[in-house]
Amino acid sequence: MELPAPFHGIHVAPLQKAHEKLEWWEPLPRASRVRVHLHTCECKATVFELCQAGGLKFVRRSVRGPESVIVHETEWLRVVKAEQLWQRILLGEAR
Repeated sequence: MELPAPFHGIHVAPLQKAHEKLEWWEPLPRASRVRVHLHTCECKATVFELCQAGGLKFVRRSVRGPESVIVHETEWLRVVKAEQLWQRILLGEAR
């Protein structure tokens, strides 16, 4: 699906050669509400979201395939650590 230019969001940089390989976990219902603070562009099959719940933040990754969407999360971190992780993902330094 092609979106008009003004509707594009943040695009993740290409993965760097010396990147950190993150552990991705199955999502668990740890909080009744999760707030999405930032997200990457919907024009890609993989979308990342910086989320917050219960005073902690984490990154959610959704990979859209032809049959389903597969969702994983990073560990839940203190706000500063999670925001640093978000920046590393956007810069292609972690995935």
